[in-house]
Amino acid sequence: MKIGYARVSTRDQNLERQVEDLKKAGCEKIFLEKISGTKRNRPEFDKMFELLRADDVLIVTELTRISRSTKDLVEIVENCKSLNVEIKSLKESWLDTSSAHGKLLFTIFAGLAQFERDLTSERTKNGLDVARTRGRVGGRPKVDKSKLEMAIKLYNSGNCTLKEIKEITGISKSTLYRYSRK
Repeated sequence: MKIGYARVSTRDQNLERQVEDLKKAGCEKIFLEKISGTKRNRPEFDKMFELLRADDVLIVTELTRISRSTKDLVEIVENCKSLNVEIKSLKESWLDTSSAHGKLLFTIFAGLAQFERDLTSERTKNGLDVARTRGRVGGRPKVDKSKLEMAIKLYNSGNCTLKEIKEITGISKSTLYRYSRK
């Protein structure tokens, strides 16, 4: 079965062009969503994935409709692969995992994405090592215990607002909550 997914970022935008293109591509079922691609929770996207079965083809008009990043795209394609589902983009003809050419190009693309992630991780580790050699430890700064104790007493007394406690002690609301739970 050919299943389509169409998405726009806001309620004001129109899905008609995507729906028309997906119908022309032979999609029997089309999932429509008006939600930002940056959202991790996309209800129609999740429903679509629950419906996908082996030998189905997931079709999108373009990659930006289905994924937020290279990493996200690789993850989606891997999920499709584990279900034995092919994925195809109408705009980016190189993404067609049902063809040998498309599989090769996607493998190269996925390798580059992994390389990018590894480089970022390596740079982060190197940066932290350099900072440590310069005496920087990282993490949250240490909390002044006497100021924290005073902030907790003021908070427990109920005589001061959180804003007043911060002005008096310099202890933020989140720090106060974190330590008052302990």
